[in-house]
This record gives sequence, C-alpha cells and structure tokens, in this order.
Amino acid sequence: MVPIRIGFVSRNDAESIRLAGSLIDHFRDRAEIFVEPELAEHLGLKGTPVGEMDVDFIVSIGGDGTILRTIHKMEDPRPVLGINMGTVGFLVDVEPKDAVRTIEHLLLGFEVDERTRIETLLRGERLPPATNEVALITSSPAKMLDFEIKVNGSPLERLRADGMIFATSTGSTAYAMSAGGPIVDPHLDAIVLVPVAPFKLSARPWVIRGDSVIEVDLKLPGKEALVVVDGQTMATVTHGDEIVMRRAERPARFVKASRDGFYEKVKAKLV
Repeated sequence: MVPIRIGFVSRNDAESIRLAGSLIDHFRDRAEIFVEPELAEHLGLKGTPVGEMDVDFIVSIGGDGTILRTIHKMEDPRPVLGINMGTVGFLVDVEPKDAVRTIEHLLLGFEVDERTRIETLLRGERLPPATNEVALITSSPAKMLDFEIKVNGSPLERLRADGMIFATSTGSTAYAMSAGGPIVDPHLDAIVLVPVAPFKLSARPWVIRGDSVIEVDLKLPGKEALVVVDGQTMATVTHGDEIVMRRAERPARFVKASRDGFYEKVKAKLV
C-alpha cells in the first residue's frame, strides 16, 4: 500500500515552526513527508518547493495569508489543511491542540472542498488566480480612480473611488467585507464587487454570476492604479491597459476537516 503523502508549510515564527517540527516527527513513520524549503532549513531537513510537491494534501501552519501564499505557488492546487496559529482567518479550520487528532483521522481518508477562484488577464498576461479577491486600488493615497466596469460586455458601473474589490464567495469575508460587502456562502458560484470609498452615494456592492466576464477600463490618462491578487501579487496598470477577470479553470482545494460550519464560524469570529 502506497503511504499517504503530506506536505508541510509554515509561517516563519518560532511557535509555528515548532508545531510543524512536532507534527513532522509524529507522522514521518506513517506518511511520506515533504517540507517547503524555508521550513526545512529551520528543521534541518530536505526541502521541496511547494509547486513541486506531489502530495495528497498540504498542512499549512499559520493563518489565511500562509494558505493564500501556498495556493499561489501551485499551478493546480493540492488540498490544503489550515492549522490556526492565533489569527481570525476563515480559511484555517483546525486549532493546534487538535492538529494530531485531525491528521490521524485524515490518514484514513478525507473529502475535498473545491472553491472557485478568479483569473485576471492584464494586458493579455495571466496573473495568479485569486482565492479571495482581486483588488483594484489607487497607487497614490488620497487620489481617486475613475473607472468603468463591464459585465459580459454590458456597462455595469462607472465610478470615481479609491478602488474596487472583486471577490470570490470565499473572499467575501475578507477585504470585501471590511469594505462593506455582503457575506456570501462560500459554496455559491458568485463574484462580489465592492467599491472602496466611492464618491457617489448610490454606489453599492454587486453580487454577480460566477461565470461572468468582467472588464475594467481606467478612464483618466496618466493615472496609475494597482491590481493586487490576494495580497500576494501586485501589478501596476494605467489608462489603456486591458483588465479582464473571469472564473479560473482550476479551483482552490481545501481538506474537509469537520462538518460544514460556515455560519457558526462567521458568528464566532465576527462578534
């Protein structure tokens, strides 16, 4: 019987690294272990880049940012299990005290939860797909952008604002929520559009179909903006640059470590 293959990634702090080392020691005799290079260096082990890990799932020790960085490194994301190291994240499901018991259970088999991502084409070049959101924001503080948004070729909105957030359902509880967007069940196939500080009282968030094609056009020559994907990848855009967003071909994948308690999680984390 082929042993289960587990990858390990970690936030770069002493507590997370210590937990990663403990879990690796505990499971090394029952699983084939792969460790990201930075973590491996701390533990004196051989490292494997995340994008080259041929594993059944990856254990991510840290917060939502650690998970997002991990997913960004994979062309076709492997399932991720998040171990929560004291953050208020929505992608991390397991507390450190439950890590061993949870992974023990996963050795017997597990289900995978697939989440839609957003792909962005900028000047025809593909940016890493977004698990949470694509943010279009001003590159100059206190300088508003003027932009038009089209959905499936039809004008949706023209705004002057500090920016716009294009979030997946999964990302509706992240930056989009902080900007006043709705909380959306992560299993809905939808894209959430949330204006950031719009100069227009009638500007409101939109929830559109997940298979929509979104085009963004900056209207003022000479003004620059930033496109930021999941807080991980950043690119500069200006008037005339083609920005197109659509559903990514490959989803993000998460290990189902417990029953689907999304509503309970929202109430527990947002009190």
